[in-house]
Amino acid sequence: MLSRFVREGDRVELIPVENRTKLNSDGKEENVSYETKVATVIDDETIELLMPMEQTKLILLPVDGEYNVVFYTNGGLYQCFARVADRYKSGALYLVQFELTSNLRKYQRREYYRFSCALEMCARNLEEEELDAVEKNSKVWLQPGKPIRRSVIVDISGGGIRFMSNQKYETGSMIYISYNLIKGTIRKQYELVGRVLSVREIENRPGTFEHRVQYHNIDNVSREEIIQFIFEEERKSRSKR
Repeated sequence: MLSRFVREGDRVELIPVENRTKLNSDGKEENVSYETKVATVIDDETIELLMPMEQTKLILLPVDGEYNVVFYTNGGLYQCFARVADRYKSGALYLVQFELTSNLRKYQRREYYRFSCALEMCARNLEEEELDAVEKNSKVWLQPGKPIRRSVIVDISGGGIRFMSNQKYETGSMIYISYNLIKGTIRKQYELVGRVLSVREIENRPGTFEHRVQYHNIDNVSREEIIQFIFEEERKSRSKR
């Protein structure tokens, strides 16, 4: 699929999965991202990118580092997750080889606007039958009444969530997620499945873990409702300021 949509020379944006920030020229924090270009599409699972640069300095992306990769193509924006497999020099070019860790899909930037919040949620690991459904790409019928752990969502987007928990979920695992959103006077529960992209223990808070999760096969109606909730809350926040 990669070779059908992505071409040599297409612009690429790399966003670290483990979110990092930096100070911009105004002294304000902003999310770290790097811009580069496609050098070669090796196959549908592997791609070479030019090593990104800031001014005249090469950015040495760490091997095994995971990135949210956005391709700017003639057919629109496409997104996937990928890990750095290798770095090397070929002739006069410094290259980074990436291996895809998710499927390529059409990308809408607004899905990934992250809204800071403090929302209660519940989570648990999927049962064996639920995991079987995920692996077969069939509809996951979530089993009710299973033990759950309470956690706190600290940012949310149309593509996933970041949450804190005393329970550590393994990177790459699939988990059940449940939380409520309020729109006007209506409270709606969302029961979703997510893939854990990264986990880290919070510095100076032993036993507390930050998780980044991507929704798995979320339906379009739920995604649009989440995005609308974010836009509305952001609008309210700006009005207060």
